[in-house]
Amino acid sequence: MAKRLNEFLSISDLMKDVIKENKLTKGMHQLSIKDAWAKLMGPGVVSYTNNIELKGKTLIVNLKSSVLREELSYGKAKIIKMMNEEIGEDLISKIILS
Repeated sequence: MAKRLNEFLSISDLMKDVIKENKLTKGMHQLSIKDAWAKLMGPGVVSYTNNIELKGKTLIVNLKSSVLREELSYGKAKIIKMMNEEIGEDLISKIILS
């Protein structure tokens, strides 16, 4: 019979443990990146966004508009900072706009 632990854990802590044990962190980071991009950039930029992907510490954003790509390239450092703050972790160190 399994030994019962008398510790009380919050739902948040339990979810973190489940995600870690099942190696789901990469997928969860992908979801949080997409949510943060939509929240921070707004519907205008999101409508011109084809795909967002996190590879390692590099955020790759595929955009439909070359004009928007050029405009966003001037604020890469600010975008990285805002995205990391929104996610609550330093996941992004570089951004590639393609």
